[in-house]
Amino acid sequence: MRKGIRGQNGGAGTVLLVLVVIVIACGLFGLSMYNGLIAKHENVSEQWSQVNTQLQRRTDLIPNLVNTVKGYAKHEEKIFTEVSEARSKLLGAKTASEQIAAANAMESALGRLLAIAENYPELKAGENFKRLQDELAGTENRIAVARTRYNEIVKDFNRSIQQFPHSFFAKMLKYEKADYFAPSAGEKAVQEVPKVSF
Repeated sequence: MRKGIRGQNGGAGTVLLVLVVIVIACGLFGLSMYNGLIAKHENVSEQWSQVNTQLQRRTDLIPNLVNTVKGYAKHEEKIFTEVSEARSKLLGAKTASEQIAAANAMESALGRLLAIAENYPELKAGENFKRLQDELAGTENRIAVARTRYNEIVKDFNRSIQQFPHSFFAKMLKYEKADYFAPSAGEKAVQEVPKVSF
């Protein structure tokens, strides 16, 4: 009789042990998912800071470029105002989506500013303008690379927060889809570096 009771208790102990192992495994799996989402969210933030650094670099070059062009093209006041307003909007943007819209407006205004130089051969030949042109071209390349990397990270993050079981944790963490940084010219422009040539 004792042997039968001991056998039943041993079976219950085994079942309890299996349940504990399953609960621990599920907990570790859930913790891994939770931490993975946090890491992906941080990757999006970190990569956006890289984009933001390059946008800031471009923004810092603008006053020098505008002043250089102003010396030759005094009657082009409208474009100088547009560039100044676009720069102010970019500096004042708070969210990623506001910064993306402001960066696209800045890119458009900057393109129009650089197009003015075509009408002034002596401006194109100036050392200061050439140096600024080279710096701007390098910055545009950096922006394109940072934009591409950011969009890849965003794609991974957005996919993760929509797939089960990540979606459960994403709701718990109140994560929402991140915005892509698509330039105003469309998705094709994400892959192409803006051309600055004179």
